[in-house]
Amino acid sequence: MLRIVVLGAAAGGGIPQWNCGCPMCRAARSGKPELQSGQASIAVSADGRNWFLINASPDLRQQVTETPQLHPQDGALRHSPIAGVILTNAEVDAVAGLLSMREGSPFTIYGHERVLAILKANSIFNVLSETNVKREAIEVDRSFAPRLQDGTASGLEVLPFTVPGKSAWYLEGQAHPAGADGDGDTLGLRISETASGKHFYFIAACARVTPELTERIRGTPLVFFDGTVWRDDELIAAGLGQKTGQSMGHIAMSGEDGAIASLANAGIGQKFFLHINNSNPALLRDSPERAALTTTGWQIPHNGMEITL
Repeated sequence: MLRIVVLGAAAGGGIPQWNCGCPMCRAARSGKPELQSGQASIAVSADGRNWFLINASPDLRQQVTETPQLHPQDGALRHSPIAGVILTNAEVDAVAGLLSMREGSPFTIYGHERVLAILKANSIFNVLSETNVKREAIEVDRSFAPRLQDGTASGLEVLPFTVPGKSAWYLEGQAHPAGADGDGDTLGLRISETASGKHFYFIAACARVTPELTERIRGTPLVFFDGTVWRDDELIAAGLGQKTGQSMGHIAMSGEDGAIASLANAGIGQKFFLHINNSNPALLRDSPERAALTTTGWQIPHNGMEITL
């Protein structure tokens, strides 16, 4: 059985964001606590005992505390069921949580060489001693089988693939540690259980839906997809910033070229948006945007939601 737990569905900063007084964040602090969400991450397992994180959110400590499946084994002084972390990019909201995992428990970091090069170039990640925390490079369009701490099979298989996007924003104007050319800064994942063949897709960042991407995920039973903004100029219109969704490497939910329209005929089963910014009106359950989203079969997951396939 393939098991998935949603650890967070928000974009960078979470909801409420620490320094934000927008209507969404104010509502999350007071009258609508159901809006509260950690930054986007999920945990996946083939056996219900050993888990792999997809990205390591800055909220990881709180996410683990709130997720019983990720607690240490009863009676063990030091233990974690987290066997590894699979990185889809090197943005802060995907890698900062690694620093909360520096307490000596063994696990493996899986990432493209372009992402691992960014970690290597930043000495703060050296707190994760490679004696306990191995770093394993993954390749585009080549499946790999993540392994448990003792080296045995996890029962999972993961196929990384490129999606339209960009490298981490904090590298803008700087030389990329892995060089200027090459794919791998933004990945999608096809995650499957080897015993049953059941699978789903995780695509937390995506600048546009190409015909190739549509065909890749066509007919999948489940997808987690980039839902950062409802409309491309959302942050500008709300007075929260000067960047569009596209300039940040994220597709809008709505519009002719948005995710909802682009994937409408892809025959996908369960469709979940995640990496949702606090500016996105679709977060409000009584908003017209949420109604439009729901009528097309899309959902917004909540912290702790467990899905089985």
